Amino acid sequence: MLFVLKRLLFGLALLVGVVVLNFLLIRLAPGDAAAVIAGEMGGASEEILARIRSEYGLDKPILVQLGIYLADVLRGDLGQSYYFNQPVTALIAARIGPTILLVLTAQLFAIGLGVFMGVLAARRPQGWLSATVAVLSTVGYAAPVFWTGIMLTILFASMLPLFPVEGMVSARFDGNAFDYALDVAHHLVLPALTLGIIFLAQYARLSRAAMIEVLGADYVRTARAKGVRERSVVFKHALRNAVLPILTVAGLQFGNLISGALLVETVFNWPGMGRLAFESILRRDYPLLLGVLFFSALMVIVANLLTDLSYRLADPRIDQEGRRA
Repeated sequence: MLFVLKRLLFGLALLVGVVVLNFLLIRLAPGDAAAVIAGEMGGASEEILARIRSEYGLDKPILVQLGIYLADVLRGDLGQSYYFNQPVTALIAARIGPTILLVLTAQLFAIGLGVFMGVLAARRPQGWLSATVAVLSTVGYAAPVFWTGIMLTILFASMLPLFPVEGMVSARFDGNAFDYALDVAHHLVLPALTLGIIFLAQYARLSRAAMIEVLGADYVRTARAKGVRERSVVFKHALRNAVLPILTVAGLQFGNLISGALLVETVFNWPGMGRLAFESILRRDYPLLLGVLFFSALMVIVANLLTDLSYRLADPRIDQEGRRA
């Protein structure tokens, strides 16, 4: 319980630091949000620009703006979107579900298949399967995520038209809840595959290296000498210890998954927070961009907390300070 409380306090302090840093960096960036807002209305005079700055609090000193924003955040108010003229929380609430679905699907795909490939490759480190995994993982890691998305689009939408390449649901969908889930899953394949491939490569290489090291340990040789079946040796004895560094990397890579989702959602027009962030950047919609960054940081912090808890469950020898007893 003390461990969880300490992690929660650390996560809260980190979240406050991220909010302050994001606010200062965005407000200090070149450009005038009032001019962008006026541009959406077809242009305006200096008098109208001054009125816009006063209405949105852009005429106040930046530290005063920061204090007002922090007070609003503590009340659960992330402000009003300049462009959409709606509460930021409402806009994010409508987009956060698709992003979580995409990120978690890509993460599960990458970890599951990556660990499986790494385990198979580690059983025969000098075999053809191990070499194939090494080559494929290197290619997957080196390929930019947007390039992978374009290649998958060409392959599975143009040459082999198997999957849709835009949106989350068919435009004229009309069916029950089960059909809706199938339609979403059909649209999810290419975005999740695109986002997961680069991380699949990392998990495959990491699990291969970890399994090779663990399979050479004394307790593994002892288990084999006792006549334990090879499958039990690999999956029950070795994999449980080899999975620890994978859990660590999974938590650290969650932030990269969310940032990668920005490009993937743009390529496939997936209606998530990444797409919303892209739109807010184009329109200098400060409250909306800050809200997206806030929830992105919150998801990363929660993911790291869950990773710490998973690490302790996987290895009970870890004490309250995160060290092995």
